[in-house]
Amino acid sequence: MSYDLTITKEAHTENSFLMESTHPKSSLLDQNNELYSNVFTEIPPQPKIAKPGHLTEEQIKKFFDEGFLIVNDIFTPEELQPCCNDIEILVDNLAQKLYEAGKINDLHEDCGLFQRLTEIDKEFSGASILIFKSQKLTKSFQNLWSNERLLNIAEQILGPEVSGHPVWNLRPKIPNSKIVQVPWHQDSAYFDPDSYDHMILTAWIPFLNTNARNGGMQMARYGHRTGKVAHHTCSPGDTWYVDLAEEEMQKTLGVDLERDIITCHVPYGGMLLFQNITPHRSLLNISNDVRWSVDLRWQSPKEKWGFYNLQEGILMRSEKQPDLEPDWEKFLSTDRKTEWQKRYSKKDENTDDEFNTCVSGPWFNRWEIVHRNRHIKSFRFDNEEAN
Repeated sequence: MSYDLTITKEAHTENSFLMESTHPKSSLLDQNNELYSNVFTEIPPQPKIAKPGHLTEEQIKKFFDEGFLIVNDIFTPEELQPCCNDIEILVDNLAQKLYEAGKINDLHEDCGLFQRLTEIDKEFSGASILIFKSQKLTKSFQNLWSNERLLNIAEQILGPEVSGHPVWNLRPKIPNSKIVQVPWHQDSAYFDPDSYDHMILTAWIPFLNTNARNGGMQMARYGHRTGKVAHHTCSPGDTWYVDLAEEEMQKTLGVDLERDIITCHVPYGGMLLFQNITPHRSLLNISNDVRWSVDLRWQSPKEKWGFYNLQEGILMRSEKQPDLEPDWEKFLSTDRKTEWQKRYSKKDENTDDEFNTCVSGPWFNRWEIVHRNRHIKSFRFDNEEAN
């Protein structure tokens, strides 16, 4: 079942709550509005003054034409090293907690950044999930997110007003773990319908050279051109992810599975830029190293955040405020993952367990449930009362 939502952007925004509350869940799967395709394919007016990091005219055209772009050598090792140092501290803090609680017998302090979490996870399965749930935006990641060259690029794609989007993630992909193998999806499938009508730019930044062997990314070229968000389902295997079937990519988004699937080799110091409706996935990591990466997002502050009113974004660039400094204190006063766990997790004896490896997400309310795993079972749906 699908609905023809050929409406204006303003009507879509005003009526999004009505649609969500009156239509069956499956109708939300098909909010396919051709009206928005120009948002994702038409290049906005470019800055008149060249700035450090600016993409070339050819790169900008490629981004809007294909829906993604690999940018090499945007960072120096010295700029990324503070983030690597903070990741090591994050892993050490987790190891200490698990050790003190008797969950692991060895701190594995002799292992480096790309091996230690794997060894911890062998003793406590789900350690990588705890990292995902407990990550904090340290100063090094704040500096990376608001890096001048990144904001100059964001300005080329979004316009002169740029905000950080509420959703960012540090991702540890340990070897041979399907729990951290993210299937095909469009990012807007994790957001609410208010995200459908505008560009949300993502920079996926790895902390080592990435390829097909160590959990690199695959993109579905041209999958953004219709401006549609396709039918997704929840949730494959022992995961909390949404899933976009390849048949649906072909039917709804016009993806040619033989020609349009691109494996992205992104080097350390580089990044992968893509749009919120470009289909993508990460591959299984069959190397011996943890593939660490961070995904950071930006959008225009004039648009709705599209994330269930859990958290607002953070203004990073404004024509009216040339000396603007991001208000990190205000942004960090809300932890979206803590908020969504409070709002959407069922209350039981495991809810407040700091070693609970279930992840509940508001997107479970939006998509068809085809596999009821432990993450789904821990979720409190809108029609269920809080305990």
